[in-house]
Amino acid sequence: MIRIVLADDHEIVRAGFKMILEKESDLSVVAEAADGAQAYAIVAREKPDVLLMDISMPPGQSGLVACEKIARDFPETKIVILTMFAEPEYLFYTLRGGASGYVLKNSTSEELVAAVRAVVGGGSYIHPKMAALLTKQLSGADGDKDRSYQQLSTRELEILQLIAKGYTNKEISEQVYLSVKTVEAHRSKIYQKLGLKSRADLVAYALRHKLLDV
Repeated sequence: MIRIVLADDHEIVRAGFKMILEKESDLSVVAEAADGAQAYAIVAREKPDVLLMDISMPPGQSGLVACEKIARDFPETKIVILTMFAEPEYLFYTLRGGASGYVLKNSTSEELVAAVRAVVGGGSYIHPKMAALLTKQLSGADGDKDRSYQQLSTRELEILQLIAKGYTNKEISEQVYLSVKTVEAHRSKIYQKLGLKSRADLVAYALRHKLLDV
């Protein structure tokens, strides 16, 4: 039996995916989470074969941050991102963070089940649309030559998003459980890596690269 944990901030969405998965005789949803922090705690407790996780789970911890932590601490649990975001930027971060799969929420039931079985079997699964976008981006065929965001760590991306949304260093430190001094250091590195000088520049950059959704 393949044991699965579902992480999504919408209970009705979790219920729908659970129903799809448990129609299969070899799949079982053993627990559910509403954000990344809950997902981490449940994976630590349940040691599932697969974690199906959304990227955006406000106001809790995002799937981007949780993905990296869970992949690092529980490598035996395969992570499949299940999201509505069809942007290669998020695919890049989740794959770099240790995810084995990326499935769009408008996929068919068959695609979702296939993704679960693929990662359990030691493979990977990327939605065909996303695979094509990533290939296009990596080849430079998308016309966007500025991919400096790829230099950012997942933590720096998280802080960039909070800065762009108008949070102060103190407010950010409370949200991400870091000292104000550490947040200031991350902020300085973000500006340096991206070649930005002001918060207005940072907001424009985040909007241009569609980095504000999560």
